[in-house]
Amino acid sequence: MAAVTIRNLPEETHRALKERAARNGRSTEAEIREIIEKAVRPPKRVKLGSELAAIGREFGGVELDIERDKRPAGTVTFK
Repeated sequence: MAAVTIRNLPEETHRALKERAARNGRSTEAEIREIIEKAVRPPKRVKLGSELAAIGREFGGVELDIERDKRPAGTVTFK
């Protein structure tokens, strides 16, 4: 798992993080992880596959008769 160091964090910000963590029953480190997680991976983010499936359902769906090609992929050559 990756580690991140934050330099030059104002003391007021660090104090506010500690207070917020205490209110939420977490360590300061866990609170920072939660903040970052919510910022970069919001729970209401658009999930492309789910959206495409919903559009398909809206129009009654599509039956595709697709058979997977199980042959091994060939090697790549560069000229």
